[in-house]
Amino acid sequence: MPFWLWLLNIDMAMIIFSSSTVILLSIFITFFCFPSNVCSLSAFSQLQLPPNVTGPVSLAFDLSAAVPYTGVHDGRIIRYGGTDVGFTDFAFTTPTRSKAVCDGNKDPDSEPTCGRPLGLSFNNQRNQLYIADAYFGLLVAGPNGRLAATLATTAEEVPFNFLFGIDVDPLSGLVYFTDFSTTIQLRNLSKAIASGNTTAFSSDATGRLLRYDPATKNVTVLLSGLSGAAGTAVSSDGTFVLVSEFNANRIQKFWLRGSKASTSETFVRFRGIPINIKRSGTGYFWVAVNIQNSQSPPTSMFTGQRISYSGTILETVSFDDQYGGTTLITEVQEHFGALYVGSDNATFVGVHRG
Repeated sequence: MPFWLWLLNIDMAMIIFSSSTVILLSIFITFFCFPSNVCSLSAFSQLQLPPNVTGPVSLAFDLSAAVPYTGVHDGRIIRYGGTDVGFTDFAFTTPTRSKAVCDGNKDPDSEPTCGRPLGLSFNNQRNQLYIADAYFGLLVAGPNGRLAATLATTAEEVPFNFLFGIDVDPLSGLVYFTDFSTTIQLRNLSKAIASGNTTAFSSDATGRLLRYDPATKNVTVLLSGLSGAAGTAVSSDGTFVLVSEFNANRIQKFWLRGSKASTSETFVRFRGIPINIKRSGTGYFWVAVNIQNSQSPPTSMFTGQRISYSGTILETVSFDDQYGGTTLITEVQEHFGALYVGSDNATFVGVHRG
């Protein structure tokens, strides 16, 4: 039971014994209950994006400033500067991007011109931000941002088609990332979801899990034939890497070292759609999972699920009240005791403090 509810129950039980308790209880309710008469100690806040900007799908934190960076619909990577400054421009992924044309632009057909950075991950040893752009491949931005440098656009002679998730191994500096599909582009997926006709991509199984070595500049295909390769995260000791399958409702584990090296297995299955995976510094992962109920009309539940290194779901946090069915949540990332929430269509980055 939440602490506030426990406290409220105690106060209510004491009303019959103390008139002063009635006063204290009234103050408690006035302070913590909203005009809708729903009493809540909500610890959720919003970091508002710039005007007309949406879609903070993925987040990354540098060690020096400990503030979030995110990529948004109009192709920018923006950096949070605190409550007084808000989000400001940090980097972009293509020289074809024009602020006049792209800023605030949500048209999917503009993405091949403006860029769409979906995955972000820092190499904090080098203060470099690695970027997975759905159209412009694997890139990296230095501490001053601006135009990111292209690192790779193909793997084994197959062009990247729809890069999505990314994670940097904090020990080795190797970069793990995903190509959602080799046949379907993000803009086609967005249109299909908007129209409700998702048949064309729900059966697609051409996704790939990839690894980039900054020393050799080589890209290796670790897994192929994935059903919508979305998020990825490497274990803190570098023994395995995870990849979520959007269409298959599961996460796969690919072993990097040990007796099972170069083999894969199912790590965990979900009732809903897993998207990004983020490693926590305390030995587990957070996964954004969107669960559709079999109601008429169908509704969705938006959750962050904390998962152990053995694949056990340890905790589920609901974000239904905060996102209200207008978007998918795409990422839940723990940072300094708070959960930062990314989404595909919201105008803010969510922050949950439990």
